[in-house]
Amino acid sequence: MKKSDGKKVTLEEGLKKEWLLTNGIGGYALSTIIGCNTRKYHGLLVAPFAPPGRRKVILSKVDESVEIGENKYNLYTNIANNYISEGYKYQESFEKDVIPTFTYKATDIEIKKQICMEYGKNTVCILYKIKTKNKPAKLTLAPIINNRDFHQMNTNHEFVLKQTIKKQKVSVIIDYQAESPIYFNLSEGTYIEHQNDCFRNMYYIEEEKRGFYPEENLAVPGRYEVKVGAHEEKEISFVCSLENNIEELDVKQVINNETMRIRKLVTASGLNDLKPKEETDEYKKLIKKYIIASDNFIAFRPSFKLHTIIAGYPWFLDWGRDSFIAFEGLLLIPKRFEIAQEVILTLIRDIKFGLVPNRVFRI
Repeated sequence: MKKSDGKKVTLEEGLKKEWLLTNGIGGYALSTIIGCNTRKYHGLLVAPFAPPGRRKVILSKVDESVEIGENKYNLYTNIANNYISEGYKYQESFEKDVIPTFTYKATDIEIKKQICMEYGKNTVCILYKIKTKNKPAKLTLAPIINNRDFHQMNTNHEFVLKQTIKKQKVSVIIDYQAESPIYFNLSEGTYIEHQNDCFRNMYYIEEEKRGFYPEENLAVPGRYEVKVGAHEEKEISFVCSLENNIEELDVKQVINNETMRIRKLVTASGLNDLKPKEETDEYKKLIKKYIIASDNFIAFRPSFKLHTIIAGYPWFLDWGRDSFIAFEGLLLIPKRFEIAQEVILTLIRDIKFGLVPNRVFRI
């Protein structure tokens, strides 16, 4: 993978740099720029079961591979048992604007992957744009799932899965947790169920650095296979969710909705009106990055029907002291005054119920 200066990104750099998406209710998607999970907190769908709290890792990642003729190219990168798979070698680029975009090339095929969360829902979407040249190809997608508290680990765990399959839509219950089935769906292709398939001892290098045990098992319920003809361009969408009706979801519309939502926030902030004439483009880019970054920390708490401020990802929830520290930068400067009022009401309610000490107001 190349950097902006044209030089190849090393494995070490790819493992250190991370990206983040949030869904407005405390859930998130987080991983490295080469798609290798290096923390127990990494995952494409980390969902709050009592928003914004009780987060669980649901979808750890999706491992992609392509077959062209007799050759198979694994596009994923994982670390396990002193072994690192080398999908990063086929990755051409990574870009993060509103959403992250990965580009892969392997001989006769180019694959562009975009990841987006549906705002306000525990749903993550992946849009694949595939382009072949002289030879047909087969794309394989293997969802790797979990269902555990994001602070914990399923070390040496043996999963019990119950799957319900309706064409490309799959419902999975893990370890008899029927109250929280996991749904995933692919827009086309064939789903092949796996029996007792476990990714054993996935290794999280950052957890070892923090002094924690670094390995855990994850479940691989099955795989999707999609055929792509020679000289063909195809779009395929994958959805994983805690919502049942995901087959009705238009992934391109989800991406468009999120892009438009950020654009409206930028416009409403009025900050672009302050741009210096000689630095128009760079200033606009900076403001957009600021709005995207600040928006990540604003979450809706349904139990109060009010917004709150998340103290930091991936570990923290909402803390009164941190809310006040970030209050001006997150809410007042970008003119999000209605949410600012809600955050104050949230803090008052937290104090009333003894969740925040009164001293946080002594500024």
